[in-house]
Amino acid sequence: MGCETALTYAKHCKRLRFLGDSLQNSKVPVEVYLRDSRYEPDAEYVDGEIEERPMEDFDNADWQQAIQRWFAEHGEVWNIKAFSSLRVKVAPTRYRVPDVTVIGRHNRREQITTLPPIAVFEIIGQEDRFGNMLRKMNDYFLMGIPQIWLINPQDGTSFRYVDGAFSRQTRFRENEIDFPVSAFGALLQND
Repeated sequence: MGCETALTYAKHCKRLRFLGDSLQNSKVPVEVYLRDSRYEPDAEYVDGEIEERPMEDFDNADWQQAIQRWFAEHGEVWNIKAFSSLRVKVAPTRYRVPDVTVIGRHNRREQITTLPPIAVFEIIGQEDRFGNMLRKMNDYFLMGIPQIWLINPQDGTSFRYVDGAFSRQTRFRENEIDFPVSAFGALLQND
């Protein structure tokens, strides 16, 4: 890269960084968030601010796929559907994007889920911060989601968020759905 090209590139990067900082420090209308599809991975919206989600690594993506496959394999029997990275409107000014969302098969089709899902799963990533995860879990709880799960992809440990606290759990139980959470592990791509 020549000097002139490098200088132009550096100015461009500085301008983008400035624009990014100014966007982060100002409130974004919800309509802009909903219309904008440049977030990769999809970002979350909390009270006028865009919250970036960390990029997935292999373990995170593998667990997401395993959980989604498990529910897909039992979907007809349990009357459910599972989706990865589906936007959920947890409050009028809050949109979250769980790693996996489980909804009733007969829920009306929505591009953004507004009815409480049956379950949401978050897989702990290397860049996740506990405080951010706790706020997310609380948003899910306040929406009325009955099954809120946090999975550690390193060892498969599973925690359920109940009444504002994490509790280590090994079984998923909701109405007629009952299985050991360790069943997800059988669907991992351990090559």
